[in-house]
Amino acid sequence: MFPGKGYAAALLMANLQANLRSQCTGTLEHPELLLRSVNSLFYENTVDSDYATLFFAEYDDNARRLRYANCGHLSGLLLQRDDTIKRLDSTGTPLGLFENWECSMQGCDMAPGDTLALYTDGVTEAANETGEDFGEEHLIKALKQSHKSCPDLLSAVLGELAQFSSREQIDDITLIVAKCLT
Repeated sequence: MFPGKGYAAALLMANLQANLRSQCTGTLEHPELLLRSVNSLFYENTVDSDYATLFFAEYDDNARRLRYANCGHLSGLLLQRDDTIKRLDSTGTPLGLFENWECSMQGCDMAPGDTLALYTDGVTEAANETGEDFGEEHLIKALKQSHKSCPDLLSAVLGELAQFSSREQIDDITLIVAKCLT
């Protein structure tokens, strides 16, 4: 078993998901309160060494505005239509580490043609035969095919990842891409 993998990690994520679901009613208008409440429950119901990273986001389609909290997760990537990258860095520490916990919401505007990518370390830490990680640089290069639809872009990135790393997959791979269309 690898640290942070296997049954223990799956149970930890199930705990976090249950906490999120139980706290959603009535707090969605105030994501900071929702996340603080989830952290409190997670902290109380796990051992000291347990924690979880989380990227929480809400998108206002009318205003083309993304609000997010990055709780110690890998930076989200916003590939803007001019090929510049905006990193959506941490706005707080991982959940479950501290009883008194704060996390701020940040925001960014999106324009038609912009692509948002959220991913787990299974993407960037996939290694090739020499032990080199796929890394964020390879991911960004693959994402710059942003003229593709989301399903085609996902397939292209996962294809490049599979070509890069022919080793046995040792971690889950999660990749979410979303485009601002209008």
